[in-house]
Amino acid sequence: MSIKVAAVQAEPEWNNLEAGVNKTIAYIEDAASNGANVLGFPEVFIPGYPWSIWANSPVDNATFMDEYYRNSLVKDSEQMERICAAVREAGMFVVLGYSERYRGTLFISQSFIDPTGTIVHHRRKIKPTHVERAYWGDGQADSLKTVVSSPFGNIGGLNCWEHTQPLLRYYEYAQDVDIHVASWPLIWDQPAPEKQIPWTYQITPGLNAGLSQVMAFEGACFVLVCTQVLTEKNREKCRLQGFEYATGGSGGFSMIYGPDGTPLVEKPDAGQEVILYADVDLADKARAKHNLDLVGHYSRPDLLSLRVTTEEGRPVHYKN
Repeated sequence: MSIKVAAVQAEPEWNNLEAGVNKTIAYIEDAASNGANVLGFPEVFIPGYPWSIWANSPVDNATFMDEYYRNSLVKDSEQMERICAAVREAGMFVVLGYSERYRGTLFISQSFIDPTGTIVHHRRKIKPTHVERAYWGDGQADSLKTVVSSPFGNIGGLNCWEHTQPLLRYYEYAQDVDIHVASWPLIWDQPAPEKQIPWTYQITPGLNAGLSQVMAFEGACFVLVCTQVLTEKNREKCRLQGFEYATGGSGGFSMIYGPDGTPLVEKPDAGQEVILYADVDLADKARAKHNLDLVGHYSRPDLLSLRVTTEEGRPVHYKN
């Protein structure tokens, strides 16, 4: 099956829910006009990734994050209905990354929206990274499902450093993924040597794009790397002035990889707002698996296997 896949690299409408919804719809319409069948968005594209939580203290961030909370997207809302209507009009499959507001908690979420405009799956990042855990909750067992079927193949998705988790990646391969949406925030290159801190290289475009490329190779799947950018005019709005890590390029590192790990498009500029497109043949997945099928002929389940919990954790349990 030959289809057109598309990966968004764009700047969010920072802490502005309505503008973020409008921009999301504009990108859906743009991708549809260019014949895309599957479209992926960055992590928390609505209302943007708040790098301020790394740059400032929780006390200093209280007002900023209250604004962030109020501009996060509710899954069952009029705003989401507008996005789903745009997907239905476009007739494509969309994986949307956003900060989900659910009652008093935020989640780093992805909604899988099929060509009828229906959310056919919804998942939350199972473990927010480092200081993210001060603001976002954990996804539960239902978020271990990362792949759904579609008219354009089996579509999967993970957020950011979920790609570092070997068991989670392996479980996605077991779900027979064809096209994977790797949703990432904006990430900068290492600062000058005198400004580096010990873990700086762990959070760089090269390493994190590499994680996505490894997933393409391991899973013999197409991978859409979708990232954000930040323009200079919005640095102060995002409370990043003086934050030495946030220097250099503007954070984007989007790419599309083939099922053998080959880059399929030219790397865009780190500050460029763009939709990357690639015409792909899903039969390439089977050819790649001739060499490497990690959950098939290249596995040893008699020696190594994965145990998966299916019961969702709940704060309240009722006895019969």
